Amino acid sequence: MNNFCCSRRELLGKLGGGIGSLALMDLFGREGLLAAERNKNPLAPQPQQIPAKAKAVISIFCYGGVSHVDTFDPKPELLKRQGEKMTGVGNVVTIMGTPGGLMPSPWSFKKYGQCGMEISELFPHVAQHADDLALIRSMNALSPAHGPAIFQMNTGTILAGAPSVGSWVTYGLGTENENLPGFIVFTDYRGGPINGAPNWGNGYMPAAYQGTPFRSSGPPIVDLKPPVERTPAEQTAWLKFLNELNEQHLERNPLDSELSARIYSYELAYKMQSYAMEAIDISKESAATRQLYGVDEDATQFFGRQALMARRLVERGVRFVQIYSGGGNFEPSWDAHWDLKGNHEQHCAETDKPIAALIKDLKSRGLFESTLLIWHGEFGRLPISERMDGRDHNASGFSVWLAGGGVKGGTVVGATDQYGYRAVENPKSVYDLHATILRLVGLDFEKLTYRFNGRDMRLTDVHGHLINEVLA
Repeated sequence: MNNFCCSRRELLGKLGGGIGSLALMDLFGREGLLAAERNKNPLAPQPQQIPAKAKAVISIFCYGGVSHVDTFDPKPELLKRQGEKMTGVGNVVTIMGTPGGLMPSPWSFKKYGQCGMEISELFPHVAQHADDLALIRSMNALSPAHGPAIFQMNTGTILAGAPSVGSWVTYGLGTENENLPGFIVFTDYRGGPINGAPNWGNGYMPAAYQGTPFRSSGPPIVDLKPPVERTPAEQTAWLKFLNELNEQHLERNPLDSELSARIYSYELAYKMQSYAMEAIDISKESAATRQLYGVDEDATQFFGRQALMARRLVERGVRFVQIYSGGGNFEPSWDAHWDLKGNHEQHCAETDKPIAALIKDLKSRGLFESTLLIWHGEFGRLPISERMDGRDHNASGFSVWLAGGGVKGGTVVGATDQYGYRAVENPKSVYDLHATILRLVGLDFEKLTYRFNGRDMRLTDVHGHLINEVLA
């Protein structure tokens, strides 16, 4: 018995510690920080790790590779040395193997806003918001091939199997609308990007964090509605019985994230039958708003609808929305290996007005400061010609811009060389861009980790630095 004796102070200390532990466990449970609690609702709202203005993200992915020297990075040297061989840049990497001479842009540039940002005539509407943009002209990526480059821009790695940026954001913050997915994707009407669904996949994370593709017309998801022969009461009873069985199994396996994600998906699908259609029903928008986005115009109707739906979704608490401009291969995307002029004039005409409308609309509704906008492709294009009138891929230097919550508008970061081939001044990597995106929504890119195969995985792996120049 003496072995079990202790002083009164020791006894009170042990009892107090136990009571304190119970209280702490209760607090963790209330905040959704326990594994079992998080598994019950993997998208439960989570607190920001760092104070930040942005609560949602809209990613505009111009698939195929936008030519930066024709849109946001003017290079007068190309006109001075038109047709000459590009020299002094080392080995020039091409994909198609048909390098030509230096090719000037067929479009003119002007300075816009108080900041004097130079923007091409291809984006006259977006240019009116120059003072809202943080333009990074010194981006570079690991690969000039579409497949690995798109993977890197979407997931942080050139290899398949990693969670996308949208998955990391929803994993870190959850969602503020339990009736809609936390991460929604709109693909181009002409087709999806190379690699398909893994671009917005959950990778090694639970399935609840993957992007949910929405259609921009008709039911947002195929087979969303229950069978016509099943009454609402029968549907409710069937789902209730299924949920009871799943919950019993989950109680015996509290750490089974795949099962909890499946349960959550059933519940979410049922809720979406009522809420998803309303969320993307742009018929409820005013005529002025529809005109602003160009949803009734031939050139802008498809992307304009998606941009307007993106605003409606973040307005309803969806955490991450990704819109793809360009689909399929070559001409239907921004991949201008030939006829650069026709390709970029088409895609810019489709997106310029809706993007500017999105900025203006978010501002008018008080959502601009709480929404982070990202405009990007997977890489840029070469300043030399290909097939006389096209441009090949270029991952050594290209442009992206950010706007909205926490972004320092009217800012230009870095520069490419005199031709626009390589990022030479203040170069920024995709890792840096991802670290900055996470920071702008209140997540620490070094502390936001997911345990997989015995390692704490990060979106930026062991890389990445904040692009402090774009932080307000």
